[in-house]
Amino acid sequence: MFSLEQGKGLIGLARRAAESREIEREYGKNFEIKKGVFITIETFPGKELRGCVGFPYATLALGEAVQRAAISAAYEDTRFPPIEKEELNRVVFEVSVLTEPELIKVRDPKEYSQKIEAGKDGLIMQNGPFSGLFLPQVWKYFKNNKEEFLRNLCYKAGLTPDYIRDKKTKIWKFGAQIFAEEEPKGKIKEIGKV
Repeated sequence: MFSLEQGKGLIGLARRAAESREIEREYGKNFEIKKGVFITIETFPGKELRGCVGFPYATLALGEAVQRAAISAAYEDTRFPPIEKEELNRVVFEVSVLTEPELIKVRDPKEYSQKIEAGKDGLIMQNGPFSGLFLPQVWKYFKNNKEEFLRNLCYKAGLTPDYIRDKKTKIWKFGAQIFAEEEPKGKIKEIGKV
């Protein structure tokens, strides 16, 4: 778990990386640990998604992962045009530090909805070369409806909803500690804990 002060540091790293398009090599000992992380960029005040990219697995030091994800979310998320320089003053940054994804073991795929916690668990779904990920905060779009969440996770993976019952489908769950700007370059708050 990270303190609010450390959360502010992570948001600062993300915003500076997006603004400069460069990776700072010095980011402090607290951020040298390897963690999965996602950066979400939204318009302000409309809160429309503008970019969301990350690393679900702990392969990089957190400080480096935050910066790389921020640059990718701002300029390389293929769902959106790259963010313009002046637009950076009209968006808010959110950092989600992830727990290690844990494979959900089921005997019958119908058990998935019993083994996930609505509003709390992020999910990764994989079937062969197809995969999709939803962060825990995505639950708000589905009113904590597990069946709808799982169905849309299939779509996100590029699959039809019946793949949730395919024996080859694997699902992992993870938690997240989430820090976000309340307004562009403004106060930072913690909006979710693992």
